[in-house]
Amino acid sequence: MAINVDTVYKTVLLILNKEQRGYITPDEFNKTATQVQLDIFEQYFDDLNQQLRVPQADFDYADRQMNIDEKISYFKAIGNCTYDSSGGHWSLPSSAVGSQNFDTIIYNASTLSSGQAYFYKLGAITYTPLTGYPVELQRLQRNDFYNIDQSPLTRPTKEFPCYLYEGNKLYVKPVSIQTGTGTIEASMIRKPFDVFWAYSLGSQGQYIQDASNSFDFELEQSEQVNVILRILQYSGIVIRDPQIIQAASAEIQQNEINKKS
Repeated sequence: MAINVDTVYKTVLLILNKEQRGYITPDEFNKTATQVQLDIFEQYFDDLNQQLRVPQADFDYADRQMNIDEKISYFKAIGNCTYDSSGGHWSLPSSAVGSQNFDTIIYNASTLSSGQAYFYKLGAITYTPLTGYPVELQRLQRNDFYNIDQSPLTRPTKEFPCYLYEGNKLYVKPVSIQTGTGTIEASMIRKPFDVFWAYSLGSQGQYIQDASNSFDFELEQSEQVNVILRILQYSGIVIRDPQIIQAASAEIQQNEINKKS
């Protein structure tokens, strides 16, 4: 379940105004909240990489690797690649299916339209022949990709294919894998959608939430405290209050130590 943007906004305002420290506008909150969500989202991948190197507790709810992957899973999507015969490569999916209702994956654009989502990271690539079972392609670096054909022992086959990923394009070996021989599917991670606290002006000029046009955080509710602390940290910079920055930073640091100890 997502974190309610109105709850976070009102909590941040309450903490800031309790001591008459200052005020942030809805526009400032939206920009800050979006940045905080992206900070936490990107930290998942570093945390997962770190947890893969340490033993895990043999208990479902205490397995940190599983817990982090669960948080990332909300942003996973999958779609079919298309073959470009003129360029001899496969293009990444233009549409994908994920946990949210979107159809189009955007790779290079400054703004999103309805039904679109930004591409973030490439996952596993699988090839499904017309007859047979799917196989995962091995990802290679450029030097390995161009030298792998030199030996019959390492030469790629349809049973053990490989690919080179450059410029949002997939160069696949063996080259006999083309349109009509099967399908290539790409799993990926999309970026979170921007957080948005929509509002209208009341009779006295006050901000009133427009819930129908607002967009909640896409992070799990377990991240609510972390979200609020990080927004307060940024808010301290906006209103130029070092006490807010120091208090929020200290709490964030302590939480990070507790998570990784």
